[in-house]
Amino acid sequence: MSTTTVRDRSRGAMARAESRQALGFVSPALAGLALFTIVPVVLSIVMAFFNWPTYGEKTFVGFDNYIKLFSSSPDFWPALRNTAVFTLLYVPLNVVLALVLALSLHSRIRGRAALRILFFLPVVTPMVANVLVWKMLLQPQGLFNSASQSWFGVELPNFLADPQWAMIMVVTMSVWQGLGYNMLIFSAALEQLPDSVIEAARIDGAKGLRMIWSITIPLVSPSVFFASIMTMIGALQVFAQPQLLTGGGPGNSTQPLVQFIYNQGFKFQELGLAAAAAWILFAIIIVLTALQFGAQKKWVHYEH
Repeated sequence: MSTTTVRDRSRGAMARAESRQALGFVSPALAGLALFTIVPVVLSIVMAFFNWPTYGEKTFVGFDNYIKLFSSSPDFWPALRNTAVFTLLYVPLNVVLALVLALSLHSRIRGRAALRILFFLPVVTPMVANVLVWKMLLQPQGLFNSASQSWFGVELPNFLADPQWAMIMVVTMSVWQGLGYNMLIFSAALEQLPDSVIEAARIDGAKGLRMIWSITIPLVSPSVFFASIMTMIGALQVFAQPQLLTGGGPGNSTQPLVQFIYNQGFKFQELGLAAAAAWILFAIIIVLTALQFGAQKKWVHYEH
């Protein structure tokens, strides 16, 4: 047997041993992925075609769950509308305010590192704590109403009990909660701007808003695109803020689609209907994400 053959066999044996070791290391993660992601996803696909109560007999109904959602479910369309309203308000406000904040903190102002930490704190603070603080502030006996009466003699409306104000308060609280994440992304992108392009633009006379609009924003557009995609996906899946702040009320004026899914599955024990609604939400997210990826060619500028 030649020396080359021995070496090849030795390398093959070592490669197989390394593969077995690697599989051993990743097997816990693969088991967790299968148990907590793949199996539930497959099960939810199956459940969507059944009348699946929590207890009792499961009955195959085909597409009846989907038909019921679109034709006879009284809360589905309002939940879909609330999700759309929340997304249309939350995403632009979050992205635009985060970009403005990042641009402001990009300038050489004193204490900008501390300010970035301050604005990022709500992101890492537990959601429940944030919502409870906002709920106390917005109550008729809360700080906002007390301050308004003391300083201006004006009594504020009951924001969380008024259908015209409840969704606005949910959006406001959510923007405050998530603003720092996108601000940090934009701040990192601004720190990486090529100095040569900035200097060339300044030599050509660009400054102020013209510099920001024509040079800075196109250069950070990949980060804006990423933030828009992730913020939109998060907004379409909003649950904790309305659940904890308003309970979906008053009435169902702030109940989003995920809360509707939660109620159908765990409150009314209609797991099949909840699974069907979840897959409708998944389809909406996929379609909107695909549309954004298709439109990025018109406004996202990548360096080559």
